[in-house]
Amino acid sequence: MSTVLKVLLIILIVLVVALVVLYFVGRKMQKKQAAQQEQMEAAKQTVSMLVIDKKRMPIKDSGLPQMVIDQTPKLMRRSKLPIVKAKVGPRIMTLVSDAAVFDTIPVRKEIKAVVSGIYIMEVRGVRGPLETVQKKKGFWARTRDKLSRKVEENSPASGKSQKKKKK
Repeated sequence: MSTVLKVLLIILIVLVVALVVLYFVGRKMQKKQAAQQEQMEAAKQTVSMLVIDKKRMPIKDSGLPQMVIDQTPKLMRRSKLPIVKAKVGPRIMTLVSDAAVFDTIPVRKEIKAVVSGIYIMEVRGVRGPLETVQKKKGFWARTRDKLSRKVEENSPASGKSQKKKKK
């Protein structure tokens, strides 16, 4: 056997072993996540709250209790979490929001939220539906839109270009 073939065979074996390990670790994590989701569903409750502020910030700077910060994994401590400060009853609380719900939370308005501990799972408006805020388009998205509009204007199927040619 040539050395190139041996090296390729060893690399292939290492990749297969890595994929098998990742498969079993993934299944274990998936079961763990399902159990956590079940616990959150069991502990959820609907609360009326007035949202004071919302930001994406690192967990160290969020103002969450020290016990919560200590329980988070080390890799997660650097990442930014969607944090919401809200007045729930007479108390002002710092809550963590679901990333999918964070954009729909209005600031300085009253909402009804489904909360499990300090985690906001769902949000509904108290007085009418909530409005989703349109995100600003980036530079490349705006440029692409302008370019596509110009192409549409200059295409032979559009009526504008045919009127210009007649004149």
